[in-house]
Amino acid sequence: MAAPKRGRSGSAQSKPWRPLGFILIAIVALTGGMFASGHNTPRLGIDLAGGTSITLRAVAEPGQESAINKTNMDTAVDIMNRRVNGLGVSEAEVQTQGNKNIIVNIPKGTNSKEARQQVGTTAKLYFRPVLATEVSGGAATATPSPSASSSASDKATDKATDKATSSSSATPSATATSQGRAVTDALKADATPSASASSKASSSASPSASSSSDDGTSKLQAQYAALDCTKKSVRATAGKGAKPTDSTVACGQNSQKQWQKYILGPAEVDGTDVKKAQAVFNTQTAAGWTVTMDFTGKGAKKFADITGKLAQNQSPQNQFAIVLDGEVVSDPYVKQALTGGNAEISGSFTQEEAQGLANMLSYGALPLSFKEDSVTTVTAALGGEQLHAGLIAGAIGLALVVLYLLVFYRGLSVIAIPSLMVSAILTYVIMSLLGPTIGFALNLPAVCGAIVAIGITADSFIVFFERIRDEIREGRSLRPAVERAWPRARRTILVSDFVSFLAAAVLFIVTVGKVQGFAFTLGLTTVLDVVVVFLFTKPLMTILARRKFFASGHKWSGLDPKALGAKPPLRRTRRPHAPVDPKEA
Repeated sequence: MAAPKRGRSGSAQSKPWRPLGFILIAIVALTGGMFASGHNTPRLGIDLAGGTSITLRAVAEPGQESAINKTNMDTAVDIMNRRVNGLGVSEAEVQTQGNKNIIVNIPKGTNSKEARQQVGTTAKLYFRPVLATEVSGGAATATPSPSASSSASDKATDKATDKATSSSSATPSATATSQGRAVTDALKADATPSASASSKASSSASPSASSSSDDGTSKLQAQYAALDCTKKSVRATAGKGAKPTDSTVACGQNSQKQWQKYILGPAEVDGTDVKKAQAVFNTQTAAGWTVTMDFTGKGAKKFADITGKLAQNQSPQNQFAIVLDGEVVSDPYVKQALTGGNAEISGSFTQEEAQGLANMLSYGALPLSFKEDSVTTVTAALGGEQLHAGLIAGAIGLALVVLYLLVFYRGLSVIAIPSLMVSAILTYVIMSLLGPTIGFALNLPAVCGAIVAIGITADSFIVFFERIRDEIREGRSLRPAVERAWPRARRTILVSDFVSFLAAAVLFIVTVGKVQGFAFTLGLTTVLDVVVVFLFTKPLMTILARRKFFASGHKWSGLDPKALGAKPPLRRTRRPHAPVDPKEA
């Protein structure tokens, strides 16, 4: 019998300890990371661990009750789901109930307070011009997006201006009197276009209209003077309920994380006009982390109009405020009209700040307003019983698989059972790490996926063992049989696991909620099956094939040639010479 070919397969055959050492190091490193992170168990979903259930009721503006329809409700569910669910496997459920309600289930272990804030931020997003503010600088800069036609020098100038403004500002106005005068002038300037238009249309303005305008200005000025944004109770009500067409006061944090107050003009751009926003690290300039915005066709025109007007003013009247739920989340200033349908907000952003602003711009524009009707705590008593039953079912299934391996494969179970244990350890550790990393939560369907994975893993061992037995039936000894069986078994295992992974990926993409937990677990365990078979099962089989117990075909090894009905051993024989005729000799 010819010896196995040298090369990659020969090297793997002669050094099986390398992959075994690699997977052992991986297990130790992952386990160490699990204990170091403090998350020693997988995070459980709401059906297993309990959590918070929030009921939101849709509220429409007077006279616009028709806005509460299936299309807008589905859009709101999608936006809320993206806010609280991230990758879709954190087990937070968002679904409609009836025609006006949305139910949000947040599992225990999630930052429920933060999630409630994200879901509860249901007001629309607006872009409002800044008429006055007590802090005159420190704002970010809005410039054309890099995809638009703007020069690098313009951006550098804007950035330098931003830095200069930041370094010389962040101080309140000198006196209350000067503040009041600035507010009055700003409101008058904001009202000038409409006033001049009215004077052209009619030379006789109504005294009552003028008086009403003055009263509104005085009232807004008084609100601004009395506003103390350092108080949480004040911030909770400032700017709430203001109509988009009215000027209002609001609070927001500047770049120094100090609360400041604003007077804002009527909304010029609606949040629904933002088509896409994302955080980008700008490598072309020194801007660092920036937020890029793409507008819809209608939004691009609105944004071009408002930035064109603001660019003609002096600070702070060249700023616009991005207002979410009555709070100013950003107040960049502009130096030119942004007409390209996109813009870039630059400033001293960290990655987290840029991503947070991008999320607000992308997901902040709910088509409806919602009121929080109820917040209840969900118990996990029933889920605990189901988990207990599921674990018992998994233990029974695993015991049956082990019994099958012991009966039909005997000594080969020494390879199969440790392989199952390695796969189980890797699955457990990775699930524990994925909880704090991507928000993965183990729910009942995910437990079912892990149980199904036992059969997938055992199937890979069986394919390999049967290929080895086929080679022994052909009359080969164990060591060559292992190396000849592996390429064939490897192809079958890869094809089988690829089909399982493809099915899991499709299921994960096309489904929502708990079914995604099943698909995610199934896909994860399928990938781990390939890792375990290649780095543990095959090298361990190569090592044990050198042991006399297996190599001699002991009857309890599971590789007894007689029990398998093997042919006589294959031997190389020389062809006999033809007999010589004595007469010819």
